[in-house]
Amino acid sequence: MSHALYIHKSTCISPQHTFLNIDIRELEESVNNKLQAIEPVYPGIPPGLLRRMSRAVRMGVGAALPLFEHHPILNGIIIGTGNGGMEDCIKFLNQIIEYDEGLLAPGSFVQSTPNAIASQVSMLKGNKGYNITHVHAGLSFENAILDALMQIEEFPSNNYIIGAVDAISSYNFNIDILGGWYKKELVSNKQLFETNSPSSLAGEGSAMFLVNGVRNSAIGQLDAISMLHTRDPEVVTNHLKDFIERNFNAKKIDLFLSGENGDNRLLKFYTGSEGVLSGEIPIARFKHMCGEYPTASAMALWIACYLLQNHGLPSHMVKRQQLRAEFSNILIYNNFRGAQHSFMLLSAVRE
Repeated sequence: MSHALYIHKSTCISPQHTFLNIDIRELEESVNNKLQAIEPVYPGIPPGLLRRMSRAVRMGVGAALPLFEHHPILNGIIIGTGNGGMEDCIKFLNQIIEYDEGLLAPGSFVQSTPNAIASQVSMLKGNKGYNITHVHAGLSFENAILDALMQIEEFPSNNYIIGAVDAISSYNFNIDILGGWYKKELVSNKQLFETNSPSSLAGEGSAMFLVNGVRNSAIGQLDAISMLHTRDPEVVTNHLKDFIERNFNAKKIDLFLSGENGDNRLLKFYTGSEGVLSGEIPIARFKHMCGEYPTASAMALWIACYLLQNHGLPSHMVKRQQLRAEFSNILIYNNFRGAQHSFMLLSAVRE
């Protein structure tokens, strides 16, 4: 990348206290194997509009609006989502049956597609710039980042909001339970990594970032991103080795942020990746905070930004730690259902 992507502001709505009054030292507990987001009051959304919004749209719009306070005029909104719009889509399909294809309420139809999140943000703020939504399951957010990188390559001074949203709906929760992706036995997120069983906990959240190609006043710099599809742990390990060789010539990893999620079927990918790293590198995990969902990597990027601002690493995240006063280069690895993998390198911007 000739122009790096610089992150200037970030927001996050999650099952933890990550929005506005941020405090992630204490871990909020899951309920019935679900980690549901702690939603704010949403003061920036008109009440009449708020009532018609689905959970995913509310979280996406609510997380994006505070970023406009810093840059009222933006050049684009780029969102990634795996299941955004699914809740209203099912409502609309049920209405078709219930009303025998007669007169249907338009609200669920309007918000039944994944691009409802980005479009609602743009309509609320009168933004007429680039507006797009990426829906690529577990690599949706990563493709949104790649899109932003291409935009910044051409227009480095332009400002963009990039982000990700996914919510737990009864539809996708029940389907994923049948698919064996969520634990059937009752497990608390506080003991998630102590279990030895397949599947994980259901999660949701929204993370948004104000980005451009300008270094001044940035809180973090995305140096590199890489994605791959495979079910072979050895391929992932070799890919990580190549990623490190390409991107760490002048930098030293000082934190490995792992997407380990308590699913013993996927542990081989994470332990294999950890084996590539020096034993001196601290390892932290984050999915006991937000659960598993397609765009959980956005939560990881938000946490990395939080840590780069010299906030301490919460003890409940630590898997392996060496004493460090601050973090400068954070490597993120996320894995969605053993098939989609991504690596991101985020570094601090020091004056």
